[in-house]
Amino acid sequence: EEALTGYFPAIHAHFVPRPDDIFLASFPKSGTTWLKALSFATLNRAAHRPSDADHPLRRRNPHDCVRFLGASGADEAKDEPAAVLRSPRVLATHLPYSLLPERIREGEGSRIVYICRNPKDVLVSGWLFTKKTSAMFGLDVQSYTLQEVFDLFCEGRCINGPHWQHALEYWEESLRRPGKVLFLMYEEMLREPASSLRKLAEFMGCAFSEEEEDGGLVDAIVELCSLGELKSMDVIKNGSNHLGVKNETYFRKGVIGDWSNHLTPEMAEKLDKIVGDALQGSGLDLSSPTVSN
Repeated sequence: EEALTGYFPAIHAHFVPRPDDIFLASFPKSGTTWLKALSFATLNRAAHRPSDADHPLRRRNPHDCVRFLGASGADEAKDEPAAVLRSPRVLATHLPYSLLPERIREGEGSRIVYICRNPKDVLVSGWLFTKKTSAMFGLDVQSYTLQEVFDLFCEGRCINGPHWQHALEYWEESLRRPGKVLFLMYEEMLREPASSLRKLAEFMGCAFSEEEEDGGLVDAIVELCSLGELKSMDVIKNGSNHLGVKNETYFRKGVIGDWSNHLTPEMAEKLDKIVGDALQGSGLDLSSPTVSN
C-alpha cells in the first residue's frame, strides 16, 4: 500500500476536497470512460444539451472532460490543477478505497460513484489495451501473453491490488454509507442504461425533472454517451491524448462476456473460484453471462 500511495503524493499531501465533489472510482477497464461521459453529460446538461453540435463530448475524449485525481503528478503537487475547476467538480480515480486520502473518505458532502465489472472481462480488456498501447510505442507485445497476465491477475499482482479486493472495499462502504458511495455494476448499466442514469443523477444531486423526463433528455444522454456514438466522433477516431495514446484505444467492444473468446474454460473456472472464495459472505456477486456480441 505504501508503494501505491507513493505514486500519488499530490493527492495525499495537497488535495483539498470540497463538500460537493463527486469522485468516480473504478478498477482500470471496468467502464471508466463510459461513466465519465455519463456523469459529465448529466451534470452539465443545462449548459450543454446532448443535441448540441459543439457538445464537449463531441470534441473531446471523456478522459479530457473528467480528469483523473492527481494526474498532474508529484512535480505539480503544490499547484494541483483540480483546484481551479469550478464546483461541483467531477474527478476520477483508480485508487482502492483504503488508499484514498482520509479527507475524501471522511469528508462531509462529497460522494463517490464506483463502477464494477466482471473480473474476467476486466482481465481480458486490460490485456488487450496494454498490448495495443505498448505497440504504439514500439514495445514488444508478442511476449506479453494472456497466460502470463492471467497468472499475475489471479495472484492479485496488479498496480491497484487484487481486483476483487478493490471492488469489495467500495462495496462494503456502499453498504455502510449508501449516501456516500454508490456502487454500480457495469453489466446492469448495459442492460438498463436509462434507469442506471437516473440513479446516477439522483445520487449526484441533480435528479432529472419531470419536464426533462417528458422531453426525452434521459434517452438523449444515454445515446450521446453510448459506445457506438462516442466511437463515431472524429476526435475519437483521429485524436490522441497528451501521452500520444490514440483516443480510439479506450474504446473496444464494451460488451458482456467477451472473455469467453479468450480465456479457456479452465482459466475461467480458476478465476471464478478465487473471486468467489474472496467474496464469500459479502453479498457481492461478480459473475456474469458468458455470451458476448
